[in-house]
Order: sequence, then C-alpha cells, then structure tokens
Amino acid sequence: MPRVLLFTGKGGVGKTTCAAATALACAKQGKRTLVLSTDPAHSLADAVDRPLGPEPQEIAPRLDAMEVDMYYSMRKYWGNMRELVRAVLRFQGADAIAAEELAALPGMGEGSALLWLDQFYRSGDYDVIVLDAAPTGETLTLLTLPQVTQWWLQKAFPLQKTAIKTVGFAVRKTTGIPLDRGYEELDALFGKLGEVQEVLQDPQVTSARLVMNPERMVIQEAKRAYTYLQLYGYGVDAAIVNRVVPEDEAGGVMAKYVEAQAGYLREIEETFAPLPVLRVPHLGQEVFGLDLLEQIGAGLYADRDPAAVYHAEPSYTVENEGDAYTVSIKVPYADDADVEAEQFGDDLVVQVRNQRRNVTLPAFLAYYRLASAGVDGGWLRARFVPEP
Repeated sequence: MPRVLLFTGKGGVGKTTCAAATALACAKQGKRTLVLSTDPAHSLADAVDRPLGPEPQEIAPRLDAMEVDMYYSMRKYWGNMRELVRAVLRFQGADAIAAEELAALPGMGEGSALLWLDQFYRSGDYDVIVLDAAPTGETLTLLTLPQVTQWWLQKAFPLQKTAIKTVGFAVRKTTGIPLDRGYEELDALFGKLGEVQEVLQDPQVTSARLVMNPERMVIQEAKRAYTYLQLYGYGVDAAIVNRVVPEDEAGGVMAKYVEAQAGYLREIEETFAPLPVLRVPHLGQEVFGLDLLEQIGAGLYADRDPAAVYHAEPSYTVENEGDAYTVSIKVPYADDADVEAEQFGDDLVVQVRNQRRNVTLPAFLAYYRLASAGVDGGWLRARFVPEP
C-alpha cells in the first residue's frame, strides 16, 4: 500500500522545495517515489532543475516527477465531456478559441490531480507518492472537491441516470453532441473522486505536512490550515519550519530578524504540539537542483524515515454518555466565537469562520436532537439527546 504525503502552506514558504526534498530522501532510502505537483504555478520543474511534463518521468534513481496539466488531463480522461461543453458553448455563439478555454469546468484542475493520484495509488508502481499541493486555499478546494461535485451533479442533472442516457443517445445520434457519453464520464469522475477521498482521509496512508516560515502572518495561515484540514477529516502528522536562519548569523542586518525568529519558533513548538516540528536551516542561497535538495532532505529528516507516520490522532469521535451521545470534531485554534453547529436531518453542519462542512452523523442519531455544541480544548463537542 503506497504512502501519500501532501505538502501545503502559504504561497512562497518553500513547500515545493520541502516536497521535492522529501521525495528525493525517500528515493535515496530505496523507495520507488513519485513527486506530483498539483500547484498551477508549477515550480517543481524549477526546484528539481529539470524540464517536466504531464506524465511521470525519471529524474533520479527510483524518483519520478510530473506536473499536472489540466488541458492534457481533460483530453486524456474527459474527451466526450469536453466535446459536450465545447459544442454547447459554440451553439451559444462562442468562437472556437473561447469555447476551448471555457470547456474547462470549475474544479477540473483539482479533479485532474485527484484522478492522477488515484491512478498511481492503485497501480502499485510506487511506494511513496508526494503531493506538492497548491497554497492553502486551493488545497482546501482540492480536498473538498468530492462533496462539491456530487452536489453539483445532482443539481445539474436531477433526472435519473437511465433517462439521461436514453435522451442523450438520441441527442448524439441527431446532433453529434455526446450528451450521454459526457454524462457517463462525469458520473465516473465523481465516483472516482469519492474513492480517492477515502485514501486521503486514512491517516495510516495519507499525511498532510504544513510548511511555514518563522513569521507572524505565515504562522497564522498555518494555524488556519491545520484547523480546516482537521475539520474535513485529513490527518496532519508534522509541521515544517523552512528557512530558519542559524543563530550564529544574528549579527548585522539579520540581528532583529533572528531575535524575532526565536520567539516565533517557540510559538510554533507550543501551538502545534503534539505535532513534531521539523526545521529546515536557511542555506543562504536559492535552492534548486538535486544536490541542494539532498542537503535540505538530510537536514529535515536526519536519521528519520521521511515516509513514516509521525503523528496520528483521530479528528472525529462519537462517545456514549447514558442516553446521550457526544460527537467530537477536532477544530484546533478555534473557539466558541469562531464555530457554529446546527443539525439538519442526518447532517451536522459545522461552520468555522468562513469554512463550512456537512458532517454525516451515524444513522441512529437521526432519532436524536442537538442539545448543545461548544469548543473545549480544540474540539467541537456536539451533544445529542433523544427526541422527546
């Protein structure tokens, strides 16, 4: 069973460097490794100092790399769906170039990344898959895509599947627009997204690693990312502090920076506990190429296995208390003022600041009502009591 490591963080903190260094360290230990960039900015090729394409290519012994290309993926996976959208747009008056661009539906970039991950995870070709994910906001879009797309499919195609396929076959025969086949691809895509989400939410398979710098705004972003990843059920096993300036360079123009850095490092150690905090020293130069990435990996992991699970703690529990049940959801760095919870049927709708999640409750809780909800020690405790 392959190990999946997902690196994310605020843009510019060096997550691509840390992801590539981790992948190289895994390969150096004899593991067949793939580093996969899902970041539209695509800086992975710069980090490894090799040209990369939309399919895996070897860049070192036992190490492959690729950058996801949405348009290449659409042609590979969703040809009929793409033709369907293009045909509709052109019918509505869009020219050929505009139709080609607009044929990329919202979420297709993220969907491409998840489909590639599903393919490589099930192929057995790799022991470790390292995801160089987009900055935090885009990563949350990636990880919540399965729920969003299932909702979209139901709203966009409220008719039964058999009815759509029957009507679509007739439309394709008369107009050439592949409505039925486009729908089949869309339905299969959403099914795959649900399957790969199960892989991403298994803490023994997938771990997210938060990359940050010892700076105030970056730390705040990392805290929010940790809250939201836990809220959506994704395991985080380490915090990585990149570009730590050595204390022996505290003189001169760096003196104030190193002094502030010491305080931020203490804050990171305290607030991200019990996560292990891994530090990457600043090399004093731009990092690109396999030689420098090897140095980064050696400093980051030392004698540790870079693919090990460093921390695994459940982020969702259900406990019985007499006639009542308490559903607990991990929401680190949130308090009562940040969190709202309401019960709608079989779902507990949790709002943390500007992020919302529908938590599916155990079936038997449909006969219970939400009596209270509050935050205690980084956990949302929702108490359910029997209906009167």
